[in-house]
Amino acid sequence: MTIKIKAYSDFICPFCFLGKGPLDEIVKEKDVEVEWMPFELRPSPYSKIDPWQEPEKLSSWDSFILPAAKKLGIEMRLPRISPHPYTHLAFEGYQFAKEHGKGNEYHHRVFAAFFQEEQNIEDIEVLTKLADEVGLSKDAFKEALVSRKYREVHQEALRHAYEEAQIMAVPTFVIGEEVIQGLTSKERLAQVIDQELEKNKTNEFDGMQCSINGRNKKCQ
Repeated sequence: MTIKIKAYSDFICPFCFLGKGPLDEIVKEKDVEVEWMPFELRPSPYSKIDPWQEPEKLSSWDSFILPAAKKLGIEMRLPRISPHPYTHLAFEGYQFAKEHGKGNEYHHRVFAAFFQEEQNIEDIEVLTKLADEVGLSKDAFKEALVSRKYREVHQEALRHAYEEAQIMAVPTFVIGEEVIQGLTSKERLAQVIDQELEKNKTNEFDGMQCSINGRNKKCQ
C-alpha cells in the first residue's frame, strides 16, 4: 500500500531543503508518494528575507544550518542573493509542472537552483530555463507565469496551508494523522510510515458486514 506524504515547504527555507534529503532517501526505500505543498514564509507585500543584512540569521548558518548539511551529506550554500526572492512565481510554476506530471521534478530542480547554484528563482527567465531542464514546454511555461494563469490555484494552496492545515512553520510533514514539524531524520520518517502501514492493516477489515437482503458485496 502506498503511503502519501504531504510536505509543506518554501523554496527559500534552508531547513526545508535539508529536510528534502531524508525524504528523498525514504522514497528510495519505501512505497511512498510525496506531494509538495506550497507555503510562503514571507509573501508579498511583506519585506523580503535578507540573511546577509541580518546578523542573527547569518550566524545561524554557521552555527546550525551548514553543520546540519554536512552531517546529512547535503551540498548547500547561503545564496548570495540579497534580499532573498519572493517565491510566488516559482510556486505558480510548480502548479504548472504539477498539472503536466512534473511537479516533483520541478520542485527538486528549483530547490537545487537556489541553495546549490545561487540562481534567482524570482526571475521568470530563470524559472523557464529550469522548467525546460525537467522536460516542460518553455513557451507554455513562460506564458503561464507572465499571464499569472496559476495565481488563483497557488493562492488557494496557500489558503489551505495557512487556514485548513494550520501550518505555522516549515518544513512540516503530514503522514496520515501524524504531523512532523521541522527537520527530521530518515529513521523518524520510516517509523511513522511503518506505523501508518500497520494502522491500515488493522483497519482494512473494519466495517465488513452482511445485510439482511444479502446484497452486501462483502457477503458474496
